[in-house]
Amino acid sequence: MRPWLMRITDFGMLTYWAMTVLVAGSIIDIPAEWLFKDYHDRRVVAWNWSFMPLDIVFAATGLWSLRLERMGDPRWKIWTVISLTLTVCAGLMAISYWIIVQDFDPSWWIPNLFLIIWPLPYLWNFANSERQVV
Repeated sequence: MRPWLMRITDFGMLTYWAMTVLVAGSIIDIPAEWLFKDYHDRRVVAWNWSFMPLDIVFAATGLWSLRLERMGDPRWKIWTVISLTLTVCAGLMAISYWIIVQDFDPSWWIPNLFLIIWPLPYLWNFANSERQVV
């Protein structure tokens, strides 16, 4: 189940950032109701873009770990732990922001809670397995 969830999460995040770049470049237009609150406020824009490096790194390390696993390379485990940890951090940072600004829009909470929740059982298993990740 982990490879499927990781692929969806990682490709979903890369798609989100590709769309964000296209919107920022005025190449495409997204309906305002699909955007998060205060989307055009420059501080909120800066907050959103501050996630880009974290999101790209978690997606890239996740896809890399899946490739290593397919190749039978044992390093897939450490790359998976890195990716899943960063995934949880990205979701937690977004949820924390929305709690602080008291914005409880389910269309943004649900995907970010997904980022926090689905990796946790896998991280738990890695941390508690007899064979260590490294």
